[in-house]
Amino acid sequence: RCDVSAVGVWNPLERAFFDVRVFHAPAPSNRRHTTIARMYNQHETLKKTAYNARVLQVEKAVFTPLVFSTTGGVGGVAERFYKRIAERTALKTGQRYHETIGYIRKRLRFDLLKTTIIALRGNRGRPTATPNIREMDLNLI
Repeated sequence: RCDVSAVGVWNPLERAFFDVRVFHAPAPSNRRHTTIARMYNQHETLKKTAYNARVLQVEKAVFTPLVFSTTGGVGGVAERFYKRIAERTALKTGQRYHETIGYIRKRLRFDLLKTTIIALRGNRGRPTATPNIREMDLNLI
């Protein structure tokens, strides 16, 4: 079962499924890989092996594995996803591309950090409302 689905990410009216994996590079299970790039490729391949066939055949959609490391790194497919979302958001909001991609990278890194902290210590306090992207100036400087 995939984590997220959306319509129109890669092609108009095409449904896409996304599954997120966060891995810890120094973990014993990753020692057999000699480089960090191989770790990202291995985790992307494992996700594709697990989900791609079912998504293509049953859901008639596209599958995209989003792989991140605990140190803040991003896999190749996830980087292409970032760029696509930033490109479309910049066109829609009229913001500059480099400001948009910077905002998206910061936001997703903080969200991954927040999720990790919640997984470790539990949720404390009330949930916050998500900001409206159309009313936000992405130039944070």
